[in-house]
Amino acid sequence: MNSQKKILIITYYWPPAGGPGVQRWLKFAKYLPEFGWKPVIYTPENPSYPLLDESLMKDVPQDLEIVKTKIWEPYQLAEKLNKSNKKFKAGQFDVGKNQNWKSKLSIWVRGNFFIPDARVFWVKPSVKFLEQYLKENKIDVVVTSGPPHSLHLIGLNLKKKLPNLKWIADFRDPWTEISYYKHLKLTKGSDKKHRQLESDVFKIADITLATSYTDAENFKKNGANAICITNGFDQTDTSTETLKSSNPQTLKPKFTLSYIGVLEQLRNPENLWKTLDNLIKTNSDFAENFTLKFAGRIDDKILSSIENSSLQHHILNLGYLSHDKAVSEMQTSDILLITNFPNESSKGIIPGKIFEYLATGKQIISFGPNDADVAKILDETQAGKHFSYEDSEKIKEFILEKFDLWKNGNLVENVQNIEQFSRKNLTKKLVEILDS
Repeated sequence: MNSQKKILIITYYWPPAGGPGVQRWLKFAKYLPEFGWKPVIYTPENPSYPLLDESLMKDVPQDLEIVKTKIWEPYQLAEKLNKSNKKFKAGQFDVGKNQNWKSKLSIWVRGNFFIPDARVFWVKPSVKFLEQYLKENKIDVVVTSGPPHSLHLIGLNLKKKLPNLKWIADFRDPWTEISYYKHLKLTKGSDKKHRQLESDVFKIADITLATSYTDAENFKKNGANAICITNGFDQTDTSTETLKSSNPQTLKPKFTLSYIGVLEQLRNPENLWKTLDNLIKTNSDFAENFTLKFAGRIDDKILSSIENSSLQHHILNLGYLSHDKAVSEMQTSDILLITNFPNESSKGIIPGKIFEYLATGKQIISFGPNDADVAKILDETQAGKHFSYEDSEKIKEFILEKFDLWKNGNLVENVQNIEQFSRKNLTKKLVEILDS
């Protein structure tokens, strides 16, 4: 069908990469053809992914055109220097008293030598390759998706060379506003360079996409033509057939609070663990019926501190699971936990998994700064409650209220106003922007 318009999506993360960063453009690519747009993917041939998930391959359309070129990344070097540098690839690192001198040095090198990030060596060869590709192929829109934000520099340089190019910069996370930015130990010069590059992207991209309402507002203040398209859930992922085929853990039913995903030190809800520890010590009924389930990668230091409390005999730690299996573990839970960075500047982060949580109809308990965008979504969908990292008594009330409902068989699934977050409807929203 020649009438189809073409969109070139420049993304570092693509299946078999795992984690939430992959799914945004994978799902857009899946649904775009239904709206008359043909996606083409440009991605590295030999990337260094922190997580792999083969189950996402089934969402890659059969006839999708994927263009790949080689990338050089200094990570192998960094991992030789210090094993824990592996966390960097996932935007994680030790903080505060958990840092040794090697961690500090690695963070300093990362922040000051590789601006904006360690994938920056892919920028020049990609610009050269894509300038030629765009001259030979009719592409209507180019999208760059970051992090890694160095991919926006590919868009920036292409736009300078080909001014008529329509370029959309998609920020799955903010750049200088992200919570760990201030932990990067940047020199004044490096900080200035990061901010200048970000500002250039905001001002030169035709459209900047944000994944949260607050991010879109912040980007606008910094000169971007910003629009919010959140992440979402895909109905086909939560269909009964998909779930049956992935066999969730079936144990004697317990009141189960689950965390699905990666949990690092910067967003560890210590007040929740204390509350649960206290409930187990003081409430024998709760102690008898409670399970704390983890599916994903939980920081070792968080895990060992939980294992040294009364919670130790209540933990079910399943480790990293494929996306399909993770979704079915959500279904066999009663409360789903989501955490965000505690600082004010993170209130615009909407973790991608909240939408999959919403699709299950289960209750959600959320931690993060006050007035967070997540709280807005939970209010609108009546799907749970958001707490700050200072709350404790209110958390106890919330958990006991749900536990009593569960015991009496009255903890019902509740889903309201979630259609707006389906991947298909979000793609429709994207297409309205592409066609404008």
